[in-house]
Amino acid sequence: MHTTTPKIIVITGASDGIGAAAARLLSAAGHRVAVVGRSPEKTAHVAREVGGEHFVADFTNLADVRRLAAELDAAYPRIDVLANNAGGILGDRTRTADGHERTLQVNHLAPFLLTSLLLDKLLASRAAVIQTSSVGARLFGHLDLDDLDHDRDFTAHRAYGTAKLENILFTTELHRRFHDQGVSSAAFHPGGVATNFGAESTSFFRPLYQSRIGKMVLATPEKGASQLVRFAQTEPGAGWQSGAYYEGGRVARRVNPQARDADLARRLWDRSAELVGVDAR
Repeated sequence: MHTTTPKIIVITGASDGIGAAAARLLSAAGHRVAVVGRSPEKTAHVAREVGGEHFVADFTNLADVRRLAAELDAAYPRIDVLANNAGGILGDRTRTADGHERTLQVNHLAPFLLTSLLLDKLLASRAAVIQTSSVGARLFGHLDLDDLDHDRDFTAHRAYGTAKLENILFTTELHRRFHDQGVSSAAFHPGGVATNFGAESTSFFRPLYQSRIGKMVLATPEKGASQLVRFAQTEPGAGWQSGAYYEGGRVARRVNPQARDADLARRLWDRSAELVGVDAR
């Protein structure tokens, strides 16, 4: 069921690519969009385009995420949709100032922390939390709770795939813990999209996504954003299934076997809460 009531929608990673496209489409549909990005200039530019507010945060710094959560909480009486879209495949193995492998922190720990800090508002708003995941979760992901930083087997694409698997597990566990209190969740693969994805990476994704041929065959950011827009504008139970992971607009049939492990999802949640210093609830 498509809703006609304007929503307050927060989109991270909205200064470019899929996030910026979703912000434009949702604003054009009459919603109030909060644009969150790393670049002050690009984030402000998109916010001006959509007539919304902008917030700057670097997810390699968890103090920035805590500040962002406080700013969002103060700025809005409710948050109807939180789209955790920021992330990507990054370069060589690097630890953040917080002590975590950078791909893990940007793609999983930072959005986990942001969602946790906003959870009371999300519950009161009966909000939807949307995760931009990837088919990379199935192709490359392998979660070892004793080696979240991939100290033993790091490659850029393995770290990325595992982080996208963590997005799916976070989605299912958020549903299990809080759906009966009003929060809905979904994760999705946007498809191969012509964006700056992989620009900071040393993996094989970089030439694929950054080449002229790649940009010719990949989908537009608007196409990639279409699922995010759908989840934001339609109600769970009518337009989509809470707790599910989607590919190609449908609940994915083929997933990483670990994505179906409910005990692993619970343990990842508790471990993530410990790492970022929040109550596991």
